[in-house]
Amino acid sequence: MTIRDTAVGQYLVITAGYWAFTITDGALRMLVVLYFHNLGYSPLEVATLFLMYEFFGIVTNLFGGWLAARIGLNITMHIGLGLQVVSLLMLLVEQSLLTVLYVMIAQALSGIAKDLNKMSAKSSIKMLVKDGADGRLYQWVAVLTGSKNALKGGGFFIGAALLATLGFSGAVALMAGTLAAVLSVSYLLLNKDLGKTSYRPRFTDLMSKSPAVNRLSLARFFLFASRDVWFVVALPVFLQSQLGWSHIEVGALLAAWIIGYGVVQALAPVITKLGSSSARGDAGGSIPDGRTALLWSIPLCVAPALIVALLPSGPAYHGLDAGYSLVIGLLIFGVLFAINSSVHSYLIVAYAKQDGVSLDVGYYYMANAAGRLFGTVLSGWLYQTAGLAGCLLLSSVLIASTSVISTALPKHQGDCPQV
Repeated sequence: MTIRDTAVGQYLVITAGYWAFTITDGALRMLVVLYFHNLGYSPLEVATLFLMYEFFGIVTNLFGGWLAARIGLNITMHIGLGLQVVSLLMLLVEQSLLTVLYVMIAQALSGIAKDLNKMSAKSSIKMLVKDGADGRLYQWVAVLTGSKNALKGGGFFIGAALLATLGFSGAVALMAGTLAAVLSVSYLLLNKDLGKTSYRPRFTDLMSKSPAVNRLSLARFFLFASRDVWFVVALPVFLQSQLGWSHIEVGALLAAWIIGYGVVQALAPVITKLGSSSARGDAGGSIPDGRTALLWSIPLCVAPALIVALLPSGPAYHGLDAGYSLVIGLLIFGVLFAINSSVHSYLIVAYAKQDGVSLDVGYYYMANAAGRLFGTVLSGWLYQTAGLAGCLLLSSVLIASTSVISTALPKHQGDCPQV
């Protein structure tokens, strides 16, 4: 029996490809930030380099799911890996050619590649797990999602180390060659029919017809907007400008947070099982449902407001160091957010219809990308007008919206019909 013939073997191939891509994605982001900052680019210009990366996440998830349903997840996954190689190779030009517009185009390709790869990898798991094996499905989704985020944080360190040892061009060339090798191996080992539908989805099938998927997607939009409204811009700027942290200290904190966030995501099946058993007095709550999403969103809603209360201008401040308050609050928020995210990631795969799973998953991650973009834009504007406290309070409001929407999610397994 070969790797192509077993679900576990195919899962390992998908996971390995996803890991390789994720490391290069995190490393490339750090390379671009550090290298172009050293070239004299302003912070606004460096941020602009990633604008197309985020925007194309919305477009790719929406159309990528439809494309995968037509041509197969195997092909879209490898298109994603191939586009990342092209994006890296585009940066191997003379320094004088690395204009803002040129790098934005390269980053746009990287953004398309990232979301094609993510959508394909997560959709594929649905095809590999037998109907009724919800526990295995939850575990596999949690491990894939958690390991991805942990490795992306590790990629930040790898990118900085490669830049210091090999230089920008050497680091980019090494990553491009490694990823091309991974692409070749994955192409040989992955089942060619993975994810192909029994029908040819129409363009009108882009929008989900499932009420559960639509509600979960809307909840996801507000969930990720609530994180990025203070995490992406407001937090690092506050740490540097108000608390005097160095670039290295800020970068190390964010990287460590992302790695820890990924670890908690991977452990979410254990955590939610313990929480469900103690709350309901049984062992039957190990598989998340709409009630799980609601219950875990409530303490998350409180976390940003608690951080505001502990800041020097907050009502609960009693001489605490603002840095300690933020770090402790960030850790609490990270643990709760990781569990919420992992529960959502399982639910979309569970809710998605078996035939054409990528359509529902792509639509869901389109909402995820839109929430990130919305939160990022709000973060910069709101920080200028209301400071970090304003960003955190809006975060609580956005999470409350997630909670309200979660009340309408199916409360039991099997309540979501496959349409």
